[in-house]
Amino acid sequence: MATVREGQQTALVVVDVQVGVVADAWEAPRVIQNVARAVDRARAQGVPVVWVQHHDHNLPQGSATWQWVPELVPSTGEPLIHKQFNSGFEQTTLEAELAQRQVAHIVLAGAATNWCIRATAYAALERGYDLTLVKDAHTTETMVMDDGTRIEAAQAVHDLNIAMTWLSYPGRRNATAEAGTLDFSAPG
Repeated sequence: MATVREGQQTALVVVDVQVGVVADAWEAPRVIQNVARAVDRARAQGVPVVWVQHHDHNLPQGSATWQWVPELVPSTGEPLIHKQFNSGFEQTTLEAELAQRQVAHIVLAGAATNWCIRATAYAALERGYDLTLVKDAHTTETMVMDDGTRIEAAQAVHDLNIAMTWLSYPGRRNATAEAGTLDFSAPG
């Protein structure tokens, strides 16, 4: 069983809202606006914002596709975590950054829903954090499988929102909330 986090603080974790990640994502302009709204609300409430940015062969570090979308600009002093795997926790300093701030509750937004958001959400819960998924501030692309089967982006977003509402972990709380109503005090 994971250790339930002792801290009392909340942090907004923004994952991979990068030019190349959201270029063809479902309802990207609306989702980016909602991520920006969540960032603004966090900053207004004194909640730390932690930025997680992916790089790999499709998103080379420093390339145009690797950059944050123009609507989202990390402020000076906000931690920037670089990652190479789906989970924001794998072989990164994310957990250390959160521990330094005594974070026990993560509010999560970004892309891509079915990869990095899902992996980071489950990793957070498995590491003992409470979690709120910002249900209108994450997105992905529709996937077309080799056999022609389509996994619609809207359905992937909906499925993860349901999972984060109904999952149950001992000693932890998880929920979803909309960007415009985030209060950052507790999950949900």
